Amino acid sequence: MSGFRLQGHARHAAEAIGFTFNGKRYHGRQGDTLASALLANGVVLVGRSFKYHRPRGIVGTGFAETNALVQLGHGGRSTPNVPATQVELVEGLEASSINCWPSVNFDIGAINGRFSRFLSAGFYYKSFIWPHWEFFEPFIRRAAGLGKAPVTADPDAYVAERADCDVLVVGGGVAGIAAAVVAAGSGKSVILLEAQDRLGGAASLKERVEGDGSVATWIAAQEAFLNQSGKCRILRRTAALGYYDHNLLSALEECSSGPVRQRFHKIRAERVVLAGGGMERPLLFSGNDVPGVMLAGAVREYAERHGVACGQAVVFVTDNDQAWEAALATARAGVPVRAIVDLRGNAPALADQARELAIDVWANQEIVRTLGGKSVKGLLIRDKASGAQIKLHCDCVGMSGGYAPAVQLVTQSGGSLSYHSGIASFIPATSRQVELSCGAARGLSGTADCIADGRAKGHWAATGEGQPAAPLPQEPAFHPEVPRRGAKAFVDFQTDVTTDDMRLAVQENYRSPEHVKRYTVWGMGVDQGKLSALNGVATLAALQGMEPGSVGTTKFRPPFAPLTLGALAAGHGLGNQYHSWQQLPAHDWHVVQGAEFEDYGCLRPTHYPLAGESRDEAAIREALHIRSGVGLMDSSSFGKFEISGPQAGEFLDRLSVGRPSTIPVGKIRYNLMCDDMGALLDDGVIARLAEDRFLMTASSGHAAYVLRWMEQWHQCELPMDLTIRDVSAYWAVLTVAGPRARLVLEQAECDIDLSAEAFPHNAIRCGILAGQPVRIQRVSFTGEVSFEIGIAADYAESLADYLMACGAEEGIIPFGLEALDILRLEKGYIYPGGDTDSRTLPGDMGWGRGIARKQGDFVGRRSIQHAASGKPGRDQLVGLQRRDGKECLPIGAHIIGGTPHPSQGIVTSSVFSPTLDQPLALALLRDGQSRMGEEVKVWSEGVEWSAVVSPICAFDPKGERLNG
Repeated sequence: MSGFRLQGHARHAAEAIGFTFNGKRYHGRQGDTLASALLANGVVLVGRSFKYHRPRGIVGTGFAETNALVQLGHGGRSTPNVPATQVELVEGLEASSINCWPSVNFDIGAINGRFSRFLSAGFYYKSFIWPHWEFFEPFIRRAAGLGKAPVTADPDAYVAERADCDVLVVGGGVAGIAAAVVAAGSGKSVILLEAQDRLGGAASLKERVEGDGSVATWIAAQEAFLNQSGKCRILRRTAALGYYDHNLLSALEECSSGPVRQRFHKIRAERVVLAGGGMERPLLFSGNDVPGVMLAGAVREYAERHGVACGQAVVFVTDNDQAWEAALATARAGVPVRAIVDLRGNAPALADQARELAIDVWANQEIVRTLGGKSVKGLLIRDKASGAQIKLHCDCVGMSGGYAPAVQLVTQSGGSLSYHSGIASFIPATSRQVELSCGAARGLSGTADCIADGRAKGHWAATGEGQPAAPLPQEPAFHPEVPRRGAKAFVDFQTDVTTDDMRLAVQENYRSPEHVKRYTVWGMGVDQGKLSALNGVATLAALQGMEPGSVGTTKFRPPFAPLTLGALAAGHGLGNQYHSWQQLPAHDWHVVQGAEFEDYGCLRPTHYPLAGESRDEAAIREALHIRSGVGLMDSSSFGKFEISGPQAGEFLDRLSVGRPSTIPVGKIRYNLMCDDMGALLDDGVIARLAEDRFLMTASSGHAAYVLRWMEQWHQCELPMDLTIRDVSAYWAVLTVAGPRARLVLEQAECDIDLSAEAFPHNAIRCGILAGQPVRIQRVSFTGEVSFEIGIAADYAESLADYLMACGAEEGIIPFGLEALDILRLEKGYIYPGGDTDSRTLPGDMGWGRGIARKQGDFVGRRSIQHAASGKPGRDQLVGLQRRDGKECLPIGAHIIGGTPHPSQGIVTSSVFSPTLDQPLALALLRDGQSRMGEEVKVWSEGVEWSAVVSPICAFDPKGERLNG
């Protein structure tokens, strides 16, 4: 194929635009797409297919493109997998081919094609069994994917917009224009979406409309009316992406200028008219994927709209009259059209016009194959009557199997489809929402019929009254046969699915399109089957001896067109603006102390590094200091709930594994809560402030959920006499922990007796500290003497400064979550949701006996006491200690060995203990509590370690230090 710019076309004299493709400099013209500019420069090879890495060239225009996917830009603006047909050419544009190495012309991956007989549909299900999946996983992961995601931040801006209207028209072709004109003329507010930069669609290329003169003149007049009406908003370069309940549609607008790259629209309409047109259907024949084989309508559009000849010797192959019109228009535009090959028995009346243009006509033919590898060199056809083969020399083939309505949005809306034999395609049948399709989106082809249908649907959108619809052809359309076995006829160009793959799926008893889709990956590429869906269904039907309507279609899911993650996030903002940061009351104080932060629902200090100190080094230093001295930690993020009222204790008993109602006033008790299935929901402590008043804490990550859960039970299931008050934001909590913690508080002005006898572990006292009311709880998540000081949030920073001053002589330091993780793991304290999963029961953590002793019912008890919860084989929480080496076990690593499955559990937490000078870990292990002392193998990514199953508490198991 050797494309060139047509002399005399407006694009030929337009302003030149420079761009690069695969590092080489080219020039296009104002108004070009990247695809048309590449064709004008004679670029044949654009990319490689996914599985076999076969050469791929441009096949279509607009959304109807599955081959020419490129990587745009560089750095943070690099965007993968963009159809070249959707890229407007701008000065300095950078694009490159994807899925090829070292280059698109010489791709090592093309060796896969040599082994295609071994890489048929579903080969991965059958091949990656021996010796085991993990052997193949690294290679498959490296081969997976197409383009490359950027590794730096995206510097572009994205915005979101919401809109309402009476009528939403999707598609700015002649049918959509007509519908919008009627609706706007009736006084309705209208939004018209058009994916291209101009209205009119494919019909704008045609010369005349019956009785209305030039199509272009008609389009211009209607557009002027819409602009002047004040009732219609036209959104160009805007593609509808999804259709959701209650007539809500999403759309993506490409902004051509200004600081905003894309605008994400959410539009809700009273009525919707779908006028998205149709997509040309490729033909199935051997070599239909060779670069230079294109859709007939695309060859025409590049010639008439862009002034680009897709080849110097073009052959059209078709089974319908529309492709004849495309061939004739292409020839009249100045493109050398050598022949038209018709698969039907007789040539249509248009054959005479073709002969007048010196175009050879071949009817009643079948396609044997294309000639050529990296570009098409010719076409081999066979006469169905005589069997004689004819070789046609060409460098471009324009193929057409007719047009299929764009029904993706219809099915997304919940509407149904029916198969119409007159156009050999699926058309909208019933609507679930307030929408109707018109024009080519309903299966019509004539420009006049599309305009009339659009006007009828516009009248319906304005008034709710239907009008007679233009009829579809009743004569059954021509059905080409499925190519013979062994022919390289591609159903899906991008994922390399052939008719033989479909044949194999049927042979292996796959029948449903959804099952075949997943088995063969047909329609699962970037284009989501826009060109392959109908051919795949037709092939399945033919192989089973059925009609396509009996087979049905796959589910068309949003988004209809590719979109960036930046656009998806536009409604929430990007980076730090994705959601509002939640900060601790003493956040600024931590900044002054040099804290490093991470987002754990709110920004919390992870460590306080000294100069040149790494994260791990800082955590180890802080943890050792707490074991020998004293430190200060901000615990304000914990959930804090006051439950008060005559039945507060009874209510907590029903929600807890323990018996909070028996807690004496001034005391604290560790508490577990389970969900309905008996699985651990959260842990924390409950303090009794008075006979009818309790203070419950919840872990930071689960606080909001625990509050909603308690309120739901109170309102819906246990309407007892009590109130639940969330006081998390009112109280800041600063924890002083370590063997010297009491000495620090004794230097403070505090009216509470802090001695171990008067203030033991698991007690709460209220008093005055530094002139302010405080609650102090003696609870510990470090295993050391700890005082959790609750104070009004506004005083958090001043209290932190005061405590640091009081502890200066004791060497007090601030410490963060990384050190806390070391300290709590040495003691075997758990993180709910980290060291547990949705199946973990209290008995799996050693709480079985306590539950058996509890009187009365509580949430989850029935599930916990079910016989299945006591059966062998449950994952139970244990400790793991390494006997050799200082390397920590990876979190998520598998404990292997045994049957029926090699994985016996997973590592849930892992740190290096500086106190014990060895790695420690917690794990969920099958029957773990009965396997103490057993040596096990731990595996992750091909590496194995030895470890010994041990109790979860490795340091101070009797709790002598925290009781000091």
